[in-house]
Amino acid sequence: MKAHDISISILSITSPGTFLSPGKSEDAVQITRETNEELSSIFASHPDNFRFFASLPLPSIEESLREIDHALDVLGAVGFALMSNAHGIYLGDPSLDPVMAKLNERNAIVFLHPTSCNLVISDPSTGSSKVEVVNVLPYPRPTMEFMFDETRTVANLLLSGSLTKFPNIRFIMSHCGCTLPPIIDRIGAFDAIVHGRDDNSQNFKALLQERFFFDLAGVPFPDQIFGLVRMLGGREKARSRLLFGSDFPFTPGEAVKGLVARMEGGFECTEGVFGLDGESVKEEAWEGNARKLFNF
Repeated sequence: MKAHDISISILSITSPGTFLSPGKSEDAVQITRETNEELSSIFASHPDNFRFFASLPLPSIEESLREIDHALDVLGAVGFALMSNAHGIYLGDPSLDPVMAKLNERNAIVFLHPTSCNLVISDPSTGSSKVEVVNVLPYPRPTMEFMFDETRTVANLLLSGSLTKFPNIRFIMSHCGCTLPPIIDRIGAFDAIVHGRDDNSQNFKALLQERFFFDLAGVPFPDQIFGLVRMLGGREKARSRLLFGSDFPFTPGEAVKGLVARMEGGFECTEGVFGLDGESVKEEAWEGNARKLFNF
C-alpha cells in the first residue's frame, strides 16, 4: 500500500469463499464467522487504513441472513463479497431471493468475485445430487473460466429480473466487467426473442450504468477497457463507475507494480479511450469514486 500510495484498502475473501465443502453448512457458518471477525479485527486495529467486505455462507439461507445483520451491525463491514456461484447456485436464482431481499433492505454494497464454474448434477434414480467443478480446457481456471463465470452470474441477475426486484443493492463487478461488454447486446436480444418483446439490451445497459461499479483488477489496458466504456455509454458516463483493484496477494506485489504502471500508461495515453481527460479520470478511479461510494 505504501509503495503505491494507497491510503485505504477494502479487504475481502476471494475464491473459493468460506463455504468450502458442499453439504457441510455447520463448518461454513463457523469459518464465515471467524473470517469476518478476523477481518473486522484488522479494521479495528488500523481504522485509517482498512475496511472489509464480509463473506456469507451461501447457499445456506437462514445462516446468511443472520450473518448480514451481524457483519453490518456488530463487525462494521462496508459490504459483502459474494462468489459468482455458491456450489452451482448463481446469483439471480430464486432460492437466493430471501438473501437478496435482506441485502436490499440494508442498502448493501455487493462485491462480486469469480470462482470456478460448478454444476449441480442430479441423479433421478436416487433423488440425490452432487456438485462438480467444471474446467473445459487444461489451463488454470483464472485464465478464462473465472471471467466467464462472473459474466454468467451478472447475466443471470439481469435475465431473472433480480436487479429490478431488488433496486437498493449496488454491485461492484470485478476485472473490468469480465466478458460481459462484448455480449450484452446478444444477451438482451435473445431475451427479447425468448419472451417475444422488444430488445432488452438498452434496459440492461441502463441497469449496469446505474447500479454497477467496475474494478480494474487484472489487465484492463490497453484493450479490455474500450468494451466496458462503450457498454456504459461512453467515457463521460463510465468515468464515475471505475474503481481501482489490485487482486493482491494472488497477484504478487511485483506483478501489481507492473499492472499499476500499465493502468497509469493507459489513462495517460492521449490516443486512448479517455483522451485528454485521462488524468482526471484516473484520479476518480484511483480515489474519488471509492470515496463517494463508501462515504470515506
